[in-house]
Amino acid sequence: MNTLKGTLLGIAVALACVLMGAVLYVNAIAKGSLAAADPQGYSVIEANGLSFAVDIRGDKTATPVILLHGFPESAVMWDKFMDELTANGFYAIAPNQRGYSAGARPDEIEQYQLKYLTSDITAIADQLGLKQFHLIGHDWGAAVGWQIAAENSERVLSYAAISVPHIDAFGKAYREDPTQFEASAYIRFFQKSTLPEFMMAKSNYERLKSIWKQHDATEIAHYVGILSQGKALTGAINWYRANFPVFTNGLDVGKVKVPVTFIWGNQDHALKRSGVDDTKNYVDSDYLFIEMDAGHWIIQEQYQELSEHLLAHLAKYK
Repeated sequence: MNTLKGTLLGIAVALACVLMGAVLYVNAIAKGSLAAADPQGYSVIEANGLSFAVDIRGDKTATPVILLHGFPESAVMWDKFMDELTANGFYAIAPNQRGYSAGARPDEIEQYQLKYLTSDITAIADQLGLKQFHLIGHDWGAAVGWQIAAENSERVLSYAAISVPHIDAFGKAYREDPTQFEASAYIRFFQKSTLPEFMMAKSNYERLKSIWKQHDATEIAHYVGILSQGKALTGAINWYRANFPVFTNGLDVGKVKVPVTFIWGNQDHALKRSGVDDTKNYVDSDYLFIEMDAGHWIIQEQYQELSEHLLAHLAKYK
């Protein structure tokens, strides 16, 4: 009997060691291993007690355009377009937002709520002395942009949203449209702890890289270089965790009262037509909807057409 107990105890200890080893392995992969660092050439702007890496180009006396990236990218998504902006007489500002800047990775999930994400951008604008500015956002950057535009009509000259509908329209679609609810299954998966980071980072970020089918190798290497830094991928996914009630309960951002151009790719698997069509009901100003034959990564898939639309929008409200 004692021999049997000893054998079972040995098996239990061995299993516990295996389990502990697996947990440690998963955590190590999920947390990222690279040291925190910002891209070379970026300015560091202090805002809301954090340090943001910001790509700034052009004549600071020219009309400013703030560009907001989404998940899982960074300010580098705007690299080519920023050169076009400066060539057309604009002052271009593209920040790496919370989770993406080395000095802006708070540990608490609630620190990634939209109220803080939007405040970061207006605080950066304050630090740069920008009383008014145009705003362009893609993906999560578009969600941030919708709220900024709704709350700062006196500062935002115009807003161009890419891919993501008005937050209230999307939340309504998430709750009422089964097609959108199904397409948003990844949002619910992101509510889990650690596992989403591990799944995206394992096998040398294979799954994360598979998301960027339209991106070139240099751009992908840049994103992986950021998201493999300690706490960076968790910070990026925390946007989904902190703002889950926005989808399930609604936020009531309200109507946007500045000129808006909304550009959507009709092959976007994550964002369905119901929220897109409803967005016009949340804009109380000039509104232009542009439907493109593209997926979610419009700037990589259809750069020339997209840049023409954006420049036409800015010229109209310059």
